[in-house]
Amino acid sequence: MSTVESSVASAERTYEIQVGGMTCAACAARVERKLNKLDGVVATVNYATERARVRCADAVDPAVLLKQVERAGYTPRRVDDLGGSRTGADPDRVKDLQRRLAVAAVLAVPVCDLSLALSLFPELRFPGWQWVALLLAGPVVGWCAWPFHRAAARGLRRGGFSMDTLVSVGIVAATGWSAWVMVRGGPLTPGLGQGLTVLSGGDHALYLDVAAGVTTFLLAGRYFEARAKRSAGAALRALLAHAAKDVDLLRSGAAVRVPIGELTVGDRFVVRPGEKVATDAIVVSGSSALDTSTVTGEPVPREVGAGDPVVGGTMNRGGRLVLRATRVGADTHLARMGRLVEQAQESKAAAQRFADRVAGVFVPIVLVLAAVTLSGWLMLGAPAGTAVTAAVAVLVVACPCALGLATPTAVLVGTGRGAQLGVFIKGPEALESTRRVDTVVFDKTGTLTAGAMTLTEVRPAAGEDAGELLAVAAAVEQGSEHPIAAAVVAGAESPPGEVTEFAAMPGLGARGTVEGRTVFVGRTRLLRDAALVVSHELDTERAALEATGATVVLVGWSGVARGLLVLRDEVRPTSADAVARLRALGLRPVLLTGDNARTAAAVGAAVGITDVRAELLPADKLTAVRQLQACGAVVAFVGDGVNDAAALAGADLGMAVGHGTDAAIEAADIVLGRDDLLVVADAVELARRTHRTIRGNLVWAFAYNVAALPLAVAGLLSPLVAGAAMALSSVFVVTHSLALQRFHPPRGAR
Repeated sequence: MSTVESSVASAERTYEIQVGGMTCAACAARVERKLNKLDGVVATVNYATERARVRCADAVDPAVLLKQVERAGYTPRRVDDLGGSRTGADPDRVKDLQRRLAVAAVLAVPVCDLSLALSLFPELRFPGWQWVALLLAGPVVGWCAWPFHRAAARGLRRGGFSMDTLVSVGIVAATGWSAWVMVRGGPLTPGLGQGLTVLSGGDHALYLDVAAGVTTFLLAGRYFEARAKRSAGAALRALLAHAAKDVDLLRSGAAVRVPIGELTVGDRFVVRPGEKVATDAIVVSGSSALDTSTVTGEPVPREVGAGDPVVGGTMNRGGRLVLRATRVGADTHLARMGRLVEQAQESKAAAQRFADRVAGVFVPIVLVLAAVTLSGWLMLGAPAGTAVTAAVAVLVVACPCALGLATPTAVLVGTGRGAQLGVFIKGPEALESTRRVDTVVFDKTGTLTAGAMTLTEVRPAAGEDAGELLAVAAAVEQGSEHPIAAAVVAGAESPPGEVTEFAAMPGLGARGTVEGRTVFVGRTRLLRDAALVVSHELDTERAALEATGATVVLVGWSGVARGLLVLRDEVRPTSADAVARLRALGLRPVLLTGDNARTAAAVGAAVGITDVRAELLPADKLTAVRQLQACGAVVAFVGDGVNDAAALAGADLGMAVGHGTDAAIEAADIVLGRDDLLVVADAVELARRTHRTIRGNLVWAFAYNVAALPLAVAGLLSPLVAGAAMALSSVFVVTHSLALQRFHPPRGAR
């Protein structure tokens, strides 16, 4: 990235705004248009999460953003990075809908029953029955339907339309017509008795039962939709809830209970059996079994001891631990993974952007269509009551709620379920890419293998001292983050000496100056490029060791290779099963590694990968990915190290193992929360299931409107049935998405 680009990127900020009062995708589209009119602002608004994600220049005052949302007619509130319930409907709003629905149901049922009874048995009509119906229906179309009227009026004041506009106009039209007929006088008939069609309606029919029934159905749909949206966000709320609130901080040797906010990097704290680990840390003393299932999805507790890293939010199931904090607050693994899921849920997939554009123009079109329907029936000589009823049916049945909910609810539930399984997806685009992937490329060290390299042998050349060879190599390697370097340092018998002029050469090794000597530690190519002589005997010994699957590091200085360090890295127990599952899903596995060809071939044979490409530099890995893409492959790359960052970014889909480096995690599209590579197959299957759910939702939403509107225009759909159908369509879409919560990937299939 150029200096100019870097400065531009650093001059941007991202804000999250909770938007209150949105009732449909048209509302979200309106807020998004308003925000994007501001200079330097790029905003996306998600109806399902009720959030606006705004990227803008650093100079933009967030108060201006909030004011712009208010101008659109909605209630904004900034969301702190770590606070609040992150997804789903406001619980107070759910309770308000519940109260209004209860009142509506209690009053609307007798209105409809009265209308039906008086329609079937005219002799039961008593004087003033219409006023009894009005008395019962009045609170329903007034107080119970007030959220619809208020939102519609607010939108109209600002020149906007939404689903509430259609609903409110429909309810007011049915109620107003009934009031007009009552005031005008003459014979009256209950509207419900006119049958399911509106063709037999007349100028004397009352539609108070229709207005009350439509209100009740729509409130029921909105209530169940709001409850379902809260349920859809439950996975993320549960993930974030695992963060500890207090911690036993060690001060002067005694444990003091303090709020988690007082903990800083380097502090030591105590975790007793049954308590949560407060933050990411290193075990100082003690041993225990940690339940990591809530954070990584791994059901088997992990044994930890002195020197082992632990993740905040995990549960201590065994002994007492003393830990040293390594990350706190927003930097912890739990917080970072939570942000990934939030960003995914607040981003928009291509299908959602299309649906939102449709919803944004759909409401005005329906208003015009309702007016045309009213005029058309009157021009055909139909009674005014028939024309009004057909127009009301058009208004009610065409509400685009299901269309607006089809994609975001599926993404919301799918990403939340992924977090429970240890799959943290950065955005809807990653879900789409995962579905299309046909080739999975694996790094070796730390990905297919455990990454816990162990120094097993030190083999000095003739006349060299093994102790000196290891000590010099450890001094150089202490400056490197590579697993091989860590194993060399850990295998040294004494603390490594000082090194100067250290330089890491990714894919080759490292060099540094130790006691005045420039020492090279790494592959044969590194030493030969530096003009060091590698004897035939040493090279033969290296080849023989690599044939057994060992990783061999050469050490040399003063123009000569001085010996070999032999390291071994065990293949992960689940790697072979993961590769088998990916093959069963129709994916082609490929192994790319910077290690030697013999070791790479041995690992490939152990896990079932035949396409093995070895001795690659980081740039070579990216080139290999590009070559696969040039042949038409859609490539996913799975890696964990700094040297994998370029390939992760260059692949169609990057998957970083959760324990990997920050560079790898930032470059990836999906972060795997645990080391078990079966999660890769889980991610592919979950993405495919989520996409099928989105596709099914969209087909239903479009089909519903396409089928229902002509029926309403033709007068073959009563407003009451239209209201029920519209409410049920939204509930169906959300319920269909919630089925993703029951997704369970198969295990043990090989």
